Amino acid sequence: MADDGGGSGSADADHGGGSGYADADRAEKRPPDGSVADGTASDTPLTDEVTRRLVHASTSVVPLSYVAFEFVTWRRLQAFLLAAVLGGLCLEAVRLRAGIDWRVFDRLTREYEQDNLAGYYLGAIGMAAVALAVPPAEADPLVALADPTPVAVPAMLMLTVADPVSGLLGSGTLRSTKQAWVLLATFGVATLLAAPFVPPTAAVLGGVAATVADGVKPVVRGYVIDDNLTIPVAAAAAMYIAVRYLPALG
Repeated sequence: MADDGGGSGSADADHGGGSGYADADRAEKRPPDGSVADGTASDTPLTDEVTRRLVHASTSVVPLSYVAFEFVTWRRLQAFLLAAVLGGLCLEAVRLRAGIDWRVFDRLTREYEQDNLAGYYLGAIGMAAVALAVPPAEADPLVALADPTPVAVPAMLMLTVADPVSGLLGSGTLRSTKQAWVLLATFGVATLLAAPFVPPTAAVLGGVAATVADGVKPVVRGYVIDDNLTIPVAAAAAMYIAVRYLPALG
């Protein structure tokens, strides 16, 4: 899954003052003249940014396939996401340890991900964690870590739709905390995505959780916690609490 702008790199690369974050975002491993190593013309950073967001949004097919197709059971969805996590782990091991420089990673990852787990992989982990933890009530899951609730699909959609929308709106103004109008738009999109699946209170709380995870990047021991991981987990947790313990308000 393409990175959304959170990043798991060091704070110096990602949050080093007001300009370090933006510098890391703009860096695409290209010479100053905008060409790639083989001398061919490069797309603009904006084009790469849009490409990353579109690839990110395309992963919406994972949760939507469960909604749209009867043959996509929750058990199969869990199995697919587990396979994606294992497959991504192999790719990341080859990329980070063998130092293989694949062009697709140059286009779909950011500079600060070159020596750290990429955002697409952390997103796969986040989606798999939600799918395994909180299956829908009608599902026959491989694993269920909590009582069945309808929060997993909207939590995934908040990552695959609301997050890239937020990233596009905030492009060119990346900072440790996003602008208020971008956060408001993220909240609106996230809440609307959840509304068909959960009661209003749960949708609002899920939207708040996703917005906070997207807009504020916590730093733990010098590393930024990637919002590809935190958005689905935080949103699912908030909606689960609302559905299970605040039903009267919904």
